[in-house]
This record gives sequence, C-alpha cells and structure tokens, in this order.
Amino acid sequence: MTARPAARRRRGLLGAMLAATLLLTAESALVAASASAAPEGAPPASARLATAFDTAAGRYDVPRDLLVALGYAETRLDGHGGAPSAAGGYGMMHLVSNPRLRTLDEAATLTGLSRGALRADPAANVAGAAAVLRSYADQAGLDAAERDDVDEWYAPIARYGGASQPSLARLYADAVYDLLATGFETGHPGVAKVPGRQVAPRRDLPGDASDGVGTLSTDYGPAAWAPASTSNYTVASRPTSHSVRYIVIHVTQGSYAGSISWFQNPAAQASAHYTFRSSDGAVTQSVREKDIAWHAGNWTYNTQSIGIEHEGYVDNAAWFTDAMYRASATLTRSLATKYGIPKTRTHIIGHHEVPGATHTDPGPNWNWAYYMQLVNQQTGVGSGTVDTEGVSLNVRSGPGTGYAVVGSVADGAAVSIYCQAVGTTVTGPYGTSNVWDRIGTNRYVADAFVLTGHGGFIPGVPRC
Repeated sequence: MTARPAARRRRGLLGAMLAATLLLTAESALVAASASAAPEGAPPASARLATAFDTAAGRYDVPRDLLVALGYAETRLDGHGGAPSAAGGYGMMHLVSNPRLRTLDEAATLTGLSRGALRADPAANVAGAAAVLRSYADQAGLDAAERDDVDEWYAPIARYGGASQPSLARLYADAVYDLLATGFETGHPGVAKVPGRQVAPRRDLPGDASDGVGTLSTDYGPAAWAPASTSNYTVASRPTSHSVRYIVIHVTQGSYAGSISWFQNPAAQASAHYTFRSSDGAVTQSVREKDIAWHAGNWTYNTQSIGIEHEGYVDNAAWFTDAMYRASATLTRSLATKYGIPKTRTHIIGHHEVPGATHTDPGPNWNWAYYMQLVNQQTGVGSGTVDTEGVSLNVRSGPGTGYAVVGSVADGAAVSIYCQAVGTTVTGPYGTSNVWDRIGTNRYVADAFVLTGHGGFIPGVPRC
C-alpha cells in the first residue's frame, strides 16, 4: 500500500460541525423511517440493505464502497441478531459502547435514533456508522472535494476503530483499505460486489508509530507483538511457576485489529496470548507465554494454558479459512512440542470445554477433525481436474446437493482439495460416489466430477 505525506489543513471546524449536526438532526426522522420494520410487500432484506448503504452514503457524504468495506472488515456484514461483540460492539457496522469507545452513543446523538434501533436495525446501524464517520471527517477538516476521495478517509476510519496506539489504528484502517484494493464479494445478493481499485491513503495519524506494536514476538517468530494492558493479565514465570498443560482455542467475536485493541483496554479484564487473522493467517501476540492471560474463565486453566484467539464469529463459518487453520495449527504444534503438551483433544480444547465455561466458542462451525489433522501433520493438499463434458460444475456450501450453490467451476479447471467429506451420493464421469471435495472455505464439489487419480478418498488428504 502506497503512503504519501500530507499536512492536514484545519478549517472552520466549528461551523462545519454545527452545520453537519443540524443536517443530521433535521433528517433523523427520515433515517428512522428507513430503520423501521419492513411492511408487508416490501423489498427483500438484501434490497433493503443495499438501499440502506446507498442512502446513508448519500446523506452523510461518505464513499459508499468505503462504508461497505468497513462493515465487511468488522462483521462480514452480519449483525448477529443485535448480540454484542466481545468489545461491546453492535450490528454489522460494530457501533461500540464500552468504557473507552462510544461510537454507539455518538451515533445516537448525531442521528436522533434510539440506541435500541442502532443496535438491532440494519438500516439504522449503517446510518449511525455513516454519521459517526462524517463527524470524524468534519473534525479532521475534510472539505466536500476531499470527502469524494476515498484516500482522504484513512484517519476517520482509523479513529472509528478506537485503537489507543497509532500502529493498531493503522492495522485497523489498513484492513479496510486492503479490501478496497483487492475487491470482495459481500455475500449479500442485494449489495453488489465491491470492485478492486488503486488506493493510496493518507496514512498520517496523530502520534508516532514507536509504540512497540508490530515488532516481532520473542516467543514465536512469525508473530507480531502488541502488548495487552497490564490490567488484563498476570505476570508469572511459567513453566517454572505453573506447568503449561493445555492450549485453549477461542473465537474473537470481533475483528482482528479490534480484538487486539480490546486487550489493550484496561476495562476489558480479558486477554489472550495469540490472535490470528482470518484472511491470511497473520498472528499477533499480546501476552508473553510465561505470563497468565485471562482467557479461559477458570483460574486453574488460565494458569496452565495458552489462549489462542481466531478472528470471527462462532455463527459464521466463512471466517474459518484454510490460511487461518493452517497458521494456527502450526503455532499449536510448536507450543505442544515446546511444553510437552499431548497433541490430543483432551489437551487442545475449545473455550466451551473449560470447566465452568459460559462461552460457546469456537462453536459448531470450527472443524476440529481438520484442525487436529493439521496439528499432527496428518494432512496434505490434493489436486484434481474438473470433468463435466463442457458445462460448469456447481460449487456448494457443504458436502451434498442439499446445500446452497455458492458458485461454479469451469470444465477442465484445476482445483486444490483441502479435505474430503462424505455427503450426497452423485453419479458422474468417475463413477457413483458419496465423496465431496472441499476446494475452499465452505466450497465443495462432488468428487465424481473430479479427476484426482484416486478412486474416492485421496491418500494424505484429511477428512473434513
């Protein structure tokens, strides 16, 4: 990502902020109307969501694709039924209410909408986020022309994330701009694909980057170091002071950068040793292995375990990518070897398996069989060629014809096979088989249509 220096000009902010506040107040009734329950015969939810983004972007003069990218980076545009994230964030735009970050309250003030609507209603949530971003843009001195330039919004986006340190603020904003650069499918039929484009954001933020964030971990080479608040863990001298017997697998219930930032908030009273990013398996360490992270909800298990967080939400399997599985399994294997932890499910456990746990992570979408095969290096990646005699082959979200079609692959296309599962019996060019090949995250094709050189299961490729 290209950075370019800039000196932010300060303008008549008081007048701009007052004008923006009057505008938002005057139109709050219109936003409230769009946020109300859909009447009978209304357009489907996907169309209403597209309208919500278009309306909020136009009303608050925020680039529409930037607004969509922010929501996608935070939640994959999933409001989770109004349930809060671990950091107290609500809705697909993650409007936050915690002791340090108050974007939910700011949105309520700016739009005139109730906190209940902002938390639970998608249109209100999108409008609230747009209003907050616009207020940050006004305070940063962006004029109308600059608001039309997506590269000028870097500082407001970084501020929206609520990080206390410049490097973490950059990590948050960079995730949004990386999405804009590469483009992405939103997963919502009514919200069009966001195309990739060249971006060169103005990355000038208050403060400097010499805060230790981003330097390499001394415990695990691939990890960056972003220390948690000293209020959120206990200093120790493990394994001398306490034996390390378990590895506990968690899901963040929030974004990668947001979760790392939350560990730096003294009010969190929580932390983990490591956190993995969904998109590429990048990892950040927040607590030294010798110290006791507060992650398990059980003091004995805290003292005897390493806590590993994974970006995402338990109810959305799309977050659990092969890149994250493989990177996390590599760390778990390294930790197990270092501390003599058996590479079994009695010692590598989910948060929900800790005695007395009230959490459900990593949840039913976490593929334990695949993960443990990766930990124990009982896996490989297979390959094959699609043979459909000239037509495209449906890709489904699970191993069977009863699962939704999520794409297609062309006849003759080469595919990588990450694991294989038993599903619906299908007849194709290579016989009748109930084997299905996973060629990506939540992407399966019938093995009967794939030339792999093997009849059914491929040696060395794990079972899903």
